[in-house]
Amino acid sequence: MACVPARGTWSPARRPASASHHRRSRADPDTVHPVAGEEALTAPARRLLDAARELVERGDANVSVTPIGADRRFDPPALRQQPAAAPATTAPSLHILAASRSVLLDAEPLPLTRLEFDLLMHLVAHPRRVFTRLQLLAAVWGYEHAGVRTVDVHIRRLRGKVGADVPLVTTVYGVGYRLADDARVSVDRTG
Repeated sequence: MACVPARGTWSPARRPASASHHRRSRADPDTVHPVAGEEALTAPARRLLDAARELVERGDANVSVTPIGADRRFDPPALRQQPAAAPATTAPSLHILAASRSVLLDAEPLPLTRLEFDLLMHLVAHPRRVFTRLQLLAAVWGYEHAGVRTVDVHIRRLRGKVGADVPLVTTVYGVGYRLADDARVSVDRTG
């Protein structure tokens, strides 16, 4: 059975240097709460465990321990009392008229600048591909001499014009941007 500290019992400052798989209780510094198999955890799993402990210490989470083999069931209070879901509404869609360089958001014209339109067309032309800021500068602006944050500003303006309820551009943290998987975009190259 794995032992997990109860609410408010763990502090990173009190972690014993000699036993990395034990945690000391804040209430009683001599009480040790072993976590079985912690030394075998991968680095991401260890970070997740440490984050869970921090949530417990702050009072933002509770941990209950059940013996191995006991009936385990995930039933958080937030999910128990949720009201019935409202009927699903479809997200607005974008229709790009490439020849006239115009964009319609649910049949309403959407005013875009030349660079915003070119940026949108480039992302739509390469769905699921992630572009760095430098790649977007070279492809859309035609040069890499502008600051890379210029791309961030144009992405933010494009998102603002389209609206928060329309998934369009996904940020890939530490890399760049790509067209969102659930973006509803159609391109008409004749109109």
